[in-house]
Amino acid sequence: MSTEKIQPKLILHGGAGSSLKDKGGLTAVRQSLHSIIKEVYDLLLKDATAIDAVIKGCELLENEPRFNAGTGSVLQSDGQIRMSAGLMDGSRQSFSGVINVSRVKNPIQLAQSLQQQTDRLLSDYGAAEFCRELNVPIYDPLTDLRLQEWIEERKDNFTKKMAGTIAESRQGTIGVVVLDCFGNLAAGTSTGGKGLEKIGRVSDSAMPAGNYATNQAAVSCTGIGEDIIDECLAAKIVIRVADGLSLEAAVKKSILEAKENNRDLGAICLDATGAIAWGKTSEILLAAYHDGTTIGDTLELSPTEYIGTKI
Repeated sequence: MSTEKIQPKLILHGGAGSSLKDKGGLTAVRQSLHSIIKEVYDLLLKDATAIDAVIKGCELLENEPRFNAGTGSVLQSDGQIRMSAGLMDGSRQSFSGVINVSRVKNPIQLAQSLQQQTDRLLSDYGAAEFCRELNVPIYDPLTDLRLQEWIEERKDNFTKKMAGTIAESRQGTIGVVVLDCFGNLAAGTSTGGKGLEKIGRVSDSAMPAGNYATNQAAVSCTGIGEDIIDECLAAKIVIRVADGLSLEAAVKKSILEAKENNRDLGAICLDATGAIAWGKTSEILLAAYHDGTTIGDTLELSPTEYIGTKI
């Protein structure tokens, strides 16, 4: 780890989609994202590591019921909540995560604990046993809104979407990407899944396709998980940076490919130079960032503004 300090950078997201209505509207989402940005960036100014800042940001987003991760996660087809989270330390190029874990408050904390394990990616029963080993308190992440969504869907045998609410929830993921003052990168992503999925379906959030970081770049993705997996989006962007493209060029090339393939997704990115970038094929990307001077967001981008950068 270098002792020479640089200006830390931060970008996070609360999902993607076509509307902010199911999240409480523009003002509420902006206030939520900006307050979390400020709290995490204050930690970075106190020399918090990239990993610690990512975990803190993910915890705060998981604790915010308006987002589909942790508290407020959507229900699967059988009425159960199963969450997934991935964490990658770019300085060590170490990935860890949990898949389809239930009855915990912050899945990202489990991903953090797995960073030091020989087996770093656990699913359902294995993740549950790991929780018991760690004495993680049992927690019910269900909210009344998510329960009512599921009940309404069940009335029609899951064949008619409830005014688009579930469709929007399916694109609900949270993610945090950080460059700390020592030049280290990290990324974390967490989700409740896409809602109403078959039991056992696996999200991109706990895969390098949706969450990836090296010492050169870091990316967290959101959107339709299967689309992100098909594009292997996060790893693709990072590898293109490693191959010599600027972060902006890597994002632009990858997002254009995704648009050509009719994918529905978004990505937030940072590189080792401090460049911030984002891209989307969805109409809306619920992202906010701190560029070292000011807080900004992507909430009012038009559908045609599919990439952006801050240096």
